[in-house]
Amino acid sequence: MRLADKVAVVTGATGGIGKAISEKFVKEGAQLLLVDLDQQRLEELKVELAPFGQKIEVIVADVSSKQSWEQILDKIDSEFTTVNVLVNNAGISGNEGLLETDYQRWNQIIQTNLTSVYLGMYELLPKMIASGGGSIINTSSIFAIIGSGKNAAYTAAKSGMMGLTKTAAVEFAKNYVRVNTIHPGMIRTPMTKAKLEKPEILARFRTLTPWPDFGEPDDIAYGAVYLASDESKFVTGTELVIDGGYVTQ
Repeated sequence: MRLADKVAVVTGATGGIGKAISEKFVKEGAQLLLVDLDQQRLEELKVELAPFGQKIEVIVADVSSKQSWEQILDKIDSEFTTVNVLVNNAGISGNEGLLETDYQRWNQIIQTNLTSVYLGMYELLPKMIASGGGSIINTSSIFAIIGSGKNAAYTAAKSGMMGLTKTAAVEFAKNYVRVNTIHPGMIRTPMTKAKLEKPEILARFRTLTPWPDFGEPDDIAYGAVYLASDESKFVTGTELVIDGGYVTQ
């Protein structure tokens, strides 16, 4: 029960990594507000997690919208009154190179992967500060640290998230709010399934990942539990890289 008495908001809660984080959090005693665009999958996840006995609420929301975050804040006020942990996990992939990324697609990826993180922190930080502190966990990527040769907008968003995280970590340390990023490597999720079905991409990641296999969503979730718990009370502004050794080369 490493997260007992904590209220956590998890965005992108029904995806591979988001679902794993939600499962690990509730098993460790956290109360949850699950955020996603897919209402059916949210309701199914709520039912799946109900046997663990923690309070679980769901809300359908587009995290790139300020209005949606105001609705999330209202939900926190009505159902929990406070928030201790925010996991900004919602995101979309983007495989296009720079010249293949038109203006509309650029804005879509930046808003979903970066602006949503700003909005989440902007709306929930005051409540977190008022409760005496907390932990913000932003799901970034190894491609915030190294170039991929593609993924122009995605890489820009994830790199921007890393910089935003470090700035917020310094600004709000005095308020006992910790802000960190997790950087997954190749993790087997529904979002990466299509990539791994392409022989050239599969071969590339096989070659560049020293560990003999790819990661699983639970590998990221265990890291999120650590960063959400009081065990990491002196950890802020850092990057937790979970990638099987990819970026060490």
